[in-house]
Amino acid sequence: MKNRRLTFRVAGDGGLVVVLGDKIRESTGLAVAALCNAIVSKGLKGVTDVIPAFCSVTILFDPCQTSIKALIHAVEKEFDSLEQLQKPLKRIVHIPVLYGGKYGEDMDFVCSHSGLSQDEVIAVHSGRDYLIYMLGFLPGFAYLGGLDARLHTPRLKTPRTVIPRGSVGIGGEQTGIYPMPSPGGWQLIGTTPLLPYDPQRAEPFLYSAGDYVRFCPITEEEFEDIASRVAEGSYEVGCEVVKWA
Repeated sequence: MKNRRLTFRVAGDGGLVVVLGDKIRESTGLAVAALCNAIVSKGLKGVTDVIPAFCSVTILFDPCQTSIKALIHAVEKEFDSLEQLQKPLKRIVHIPVLYGGKYGEDMDFVCSHSGLSQDEVIAVHSGRDYLIYMLGFLPGFAYLGGLDARLHTPRLKTPRTVIPRGSVGIGGEQTGIYPMPSPGGWQLIGTTPLLPYDPQRAEPFLYSAGDYVRFCPITEEEFEDIASRVAEGSYEVGCEVVKWA
């Protein structure tokens, strides 16, 4: 099922996939996030979960409460409303990062591959805001878009069995943060003392799809101070909300 802007795909008895585009791009990612927020905020009848991806939204629903036809109509109505509204405010979450050394053991390889010095890699990596397209792989693992082409770096030939929590890495054309210890093959360039995912918090995730991440270089002394405050629950994550230029 398709109209000129959206494609609908039935996913079993209780799933509907809404496709908003066929390429990973910022405009599509923002539309995905906006549609998810609209569906959740409106509390569409029968909807039990909404899952964003790079170019699509998967809607899980109770077929005893609504039908595919009714749900498609409701989604199209919400999407039409979104197109008539101005862009929402841009939310930017600040992530402090200690780059290089024991905190980013693959920094030398990234420098060698890119032809940049460590200071240049840090400046390029922290010099832009990254759109969160979706969360997945691990709780709180953000798929970020917008990595500068100069930093595109191949993954490790042999993945590590354990990557420390908070590691900031590069894998191909993407960068991201490991929210918990896990296997992985990305090149590690730094570490954040923050906890992107903490099930003990009232809000377990620091960010959501549609937010932006800004990496902020810090010193080892600042790292230890922030880590201490995070552990005692007194650290407030930097966040700013700005209008689109």
